[in-house]
Amino acid sequence: MFSRDVSLVSEPQLEAREWRVRGRVQGVGFRWFVARHAKAIGVAGWAKNLDDGTVQVYAVGITKELDILAGLLHRGPQGADVRGVEQRQAAVQQLNSFRTG
Repeated sequence: MFSRDVSLVSEPQLEAREWRVRGRVQGVGFRWFVARHAKAIGVAGWAKNLDDGTVQVYAVGITKELDILAGLLHRGPQGADVRGVEQRQAAVQQLNSFRTG
């Protein structure tokens, strides 16, 4: 009879990332684009406009989900002109949804 070592079966670890997106990213539906895709991917977090014209995005998920979201941030919605995306690791917050602010 075999015993199952449950320590070998692990759930994916949640991680968090924060991005600053530069370019023409305000007034073009960028935050709603991010929220729609983040919800579809299954990540929680938020997106908000900053006074300097950038959009700040914070998301919590597994690596694969965050990588997909990062790729979408580089593209943006139609009408956006993404000129740069800075990414950094962030502390994981317990969030249940994705919102815009």
